Amino acid sequence: MAVGHSVDPAGWRVILDEAVTRVADRFVRAEPRPTVGQFVEGLLSGVERKTCWSLAEWAGHADPQAIQRLLRRAVWDADDVRDDVRSWLVEQLGHPDGVLVTDETGFLKKGVCSVGVQRQYTGTAGRVENSQVGVFLAYVSPAGRALIDRRLYLPEATWCDQPDRLAAASVPDQVGFATKPALARQMIAAALDAGVPVGWVTGDEVYGADPSLRADLEQRGIGYVLAVGCDRRVHVNDGRTLIRVDDLAEQIPTAEWQLHSCGPGAKGPRDYLWAWITTATQPDEHRWLLIRRNRTTGELAFYLCWSPRPVPLHTLVRVAGSRWSIEELFQTGKGQVGLDHYQVRGWTGWHRFITLAMLALAVLTILAAQQPDTDPQLIALTVAEIRRLLNAFVLTQPLPPAHTLHWSTWRRTSQARARRSHTSADSITTPAGRSSDVGVLSRMPARASSMPAEAVVDLGALDRLGPGTVHASSMLLNEIGNTYAVEQLGQFSDTGTVRRRYWPASMWQQIGGWFPANGISVSDDRISG
Repeated sequence: MAVGHSVDPAGWRVILDEAVTRVADRFVRAEPRPTVGQFVEGLLSGVERKTCWSLAEWAGHADPQAIQRLLRRAVWDADDVRDDVRSWLVEQLGHPDGVLVTDETGFLKKGVCSVGVQRQYTGTAGRVENSQVGVFLAYVSPAGRALIDRRLYLPEATWCDQPDRLAAASVPDQVGFATKPALARQMIAAALDAGVPVGWVTGDEVYGADPSLRADLEQRGIGYVLAVGCDRRVHVNDGRTLIRVDDLAEQIPTAEWQLHSCGPGAKGPRDYLWAWITTATQPDEHRWLLIRRNRTTGELAFYLCWSPRPVPLHTLVRVAGSRWSIEELFQTGKGQVGLDHYQVRGWTGWHRFITLAMLALAVLTILAAQQPDTDPQLIALTVAEIRRLLNAFVLTQPLPPAHTLHWSTWRRTSQARARRSHTSADSITTPAGRSSDVGVLSRMPARASSMPAEAVVDLGALDRLGPGTVHASSMLLNEIGNTYAVEQLGQFSDTGTVRRRYWPASMWQQIGGWFPANGISVSDDRISG
């Protein structure tokens, strides 16, 4: 490296190793531990799509089984790893005036089997789309910012009120419906109980409108700056007047608006005009309405503020500006470590992938926080630039041509099997009366006539789909009156058998009795048709 350059490959390697060491004890068996390191480094790598296949190829594996096992069946608790990630970040970034920021982001999906998916509004697309929504908690301090917690939002009608669907996605029994603000309250409480140094909490209108969140924070003595809509009513004049916040803004004299920056932006300081009005109704109460006005468009934004002690206006402005940090973290997480690249459908897989992506993002955050002061002629190393340099100097691992050719053959073979699975599924007779060339009708249960017009899988016909393991993700199993992807329930070998150990226990309790009732013998390891 050039003299005085801030890039330290050896030091960066130490941080990478520390990330894995931090969480290694959370894995009961030794086998998954090296896979975790490979997974995290794969997320940081230059691989375009961070899927199990591409991460396995990058890591030098012959197939994706070890990577898939890490997300699906390996014994470890994603919440414990999340706690380790949070502790590590607090050690590096912790500050008494740290700010917790909560917000949600969407993950666009095409199917209906991914846990929590439904057509719903997501800011990711800016419209109603088929998507999952995750609620996240970020920690922002003068030293940096990072994601420290996550919750998956489960819609009430389409998921929480459908036990069979919850069981198919392996959602724990104790998980029930919770609004997005309720999920935020859970994460904030967990962070405070863990001793995260926090002075403030901020969030957008979804969270500012929740009185329980505000009450929880006041009870704990944590200040907040929470956005609210323009139709919010507040008390002024010592509680004697109740007025809409947009009407109140029109009454503020021009001279009362103050110019403040709420933080640096891509094009310089984010300067706005600000005004604040006391909304306290009791003596010694520190409660305000904060109003932001765009200097060019005149657009207004409103915030309910509370603090256990008096604070100046610029402090409230700084906290309000912290809210943009989580939006930038979403963008960085999705763009740099594949936060939205997962191809898992179940509850466990989602939390595991997201948690490991948070760990990868923590590596970049800590590397950025440890950079020395830069030359005034240069901007500081950005997270994107750090990742590029990390790949150039630390994560380089040229693979032999034979490995690349092996994976080319593996992918094309798997895709050919999937294509044959699609063809076989389309030719199976269904309750809608389509033609069949695999003779599935003799195994169709009596309930099938009342099921949706989906393909019913003929286990015995799978031996005609070609050698090797078939991931028949397009074929649907309706044996218990619900639609489940075969990929989620089991893997079929070239002899037409299903490996018993791949079936979730909750699913087996519902469907296991069907097989012997239809002449299919059951053993501990597999089902023979």
